[in-house]
Amino acid sequence: MLYTRKGDNGTTKTFSCDQRISKSSAIADSLGSMDEINSFLGLVKVKAKDVKFVLHDRELNISETIDRIQQDLFIIQAELAGADKKITEEKVKWLEAIVDDIEKMLPPIKSFFVSGGTELASLSDIARTIARRAERRVVGVAQENNTQIGKDTLAYLNRLSSVLYAFARGFNHVAGITEEAPRYD
Repeated sequence: MLYTRKGDNGTTKTFSCDQRISKSSAIADSLGSMDEINSFLGLVKVKAKDVKFVLHDRELNISETIDRIQQDLFIIQAELAGADKKITEEKVKWLEAIVDDIEKMLPPIKSFFVSGGTELASLSDIARTIARRAERRVVGVAQENNTQIGKDTLAYLNRLSSVLYAFARGFNHVAGITEEAPRYD
């Protein structure tokens, strides 16, 4: 059944708690933000289904990479909800390696960039901002509720926005689109 009627009064339940909590609580908000980034990444994954970046030593299939990230985000959601699940340091290093490899094919960063260019670059930039919001919500839960969120989980969320920024830049670079710096005029 797709509905239970148990949340009709504005409450929900997490894995770790027998009591119902407000849907406006910090934990519910952070879980919602994680769901939002995971869902938006589904759109990017579908749009990028045939896209690969040719890196110095391999091809990076963007759709497969996003799918793996989405699986990792479920681990983070489970951890937030109180399950005995944690992101590992290896997963953080995997994201770092992706950023490092994509960065090698790009011109150096000299300024901020105005979002745009290709559709995939724009979608990646939107995903990056959603990921940043989710990260802020998770950090808020960790700090305000004194909830134990793994250091690798926090690092993973921080690297996620870096990966999405690298994707945005990579999509534009592969399409031959020059990044536009803000004019500040």
